[in-house]
Amino acid sequence: MLKPSTLTQGVHHVGLTVPDVEATKQFFIDILGYKQVGEKPDYPAVILSDGIGKLSLWQVQGQAGSAPFDRKHTVGLHHLALLVQPETLELLYSKLLGAEDISIEFPPEFLGSGPTRHMMFSIPGGIRMELIAPIV
Repeated sequence: MLKPSTLTQGVHHVGLTVPDVEATKQFFIDILGYKQVGEKPDYPAVILSDGIGKLSLWQVQGQAGSAPFDRKHTVGLHHLALLVQPETLELLYSKLLGAEDISIEFPPEFLGSGPTRHMMFSIPGGIRMELIAPIV
């Protein structure tokens, strides 16, 4: 394992503000196999984990004034990339094809000239995600 070359030691968690915390939570649990490890009901928010990293999902307040993220014109999270095993990429693609409120930008393909493969899609609420399967 590489030693950190900076003062930080990796990402502890990523916090996402979403229009429907319940729908987004169910996506991560049902499709990706995350577990709920915490919550803040008064916000509302939930904390999910894949056993390695954590996600905090925060319910947006006052959705009337919110606009969907535009990756070319809005400052903010461009996408969230999750590492998967090569054999898992096709399995998840199949699950995503049948899932509600999922928009697939492109199916699994080589990243550049390969051999790493990846795919892009949007989850419920419109957050853009990448699944990436490096071959090392």
